[in-house]
Amino acid sequence: MKKTILLLEDDENLNRGIAMRLEKEGYQVLPAFGMSQAKGLMMQHEVHLVITDITLGDGNGIDFCRWVRAHSSVYLIFLTALDAEIDIVNGYDLGADDYITKPFSLMVLVSKVHALMKRVEVAQVSYLVCGDVRVSLREMKVWKGSEQLFLSRKEMQLLIFFLENPKQIFSKDQIADAVWDMDGQFMDDNTVPVNISRLKKKLSSDGIQNVRGIGYIWTKEVLRE
Repeated sequence: MKKTILLLEDDENLNRGIAMRLEKEGYQVLPAFGMSQAKGLMMQHEVHLVITDITLGDGNGIDFCRWVRAHSSVYLIFLTALDAEIDIVNGYDLGADDYITKPFSLMVLVSKVHALMKRVEVAQVSYLVCGDVRVSLREMKVWKGSEQLFLSRKEMQLLIFFLENPKQIFSKDQIADAVWDMDGQFMDDNTVPVNISRLKKKLSSDGIQNVRGIGYIWTKEVLRE
């Protein structure tokens, strides 16, 4: 099955040119020229990667990124003319997986898309299941019973980390290294506890336990399917 890319770019010629190249590479591209259209496409299709501009005619790509991260852990690339260091840092802090500035090379964009899609392919091999919690590594989605839960990107990464390493105690620093340092993001001492607390609340599960003075552990059996 072809991997699907949502392309949010309000420059019609540029949108068309990028879409044509990515389609030649074997991807299905959903072109969007505004935020409302992009949101509709996200809700209607299984999207594996989002490529979005920041400066848009009907809004801001930053706001769109926040909306995406509130609903999905899909991979996301900013493609924008905003090349100041603060803009790039803000982009990664919001949860972008890559940040490409204009003017750009189509070859470089395609290379980065291939790299992210390889991660999607690796995730296609299994589900992680613990009780009534079921995580699709292919779709980066999680269900509790029949209800789909909407986790932030970091909450999803935390959950997968625990499910891939059950019944092991990890210190706060070890969890930070595994989940946050992969992105080189700044974090304070409360980042790990706060995110774990939010995850536990959304899961309504006692799977994650605090081992006083040591760290955290996922206490239950996990199946791979």
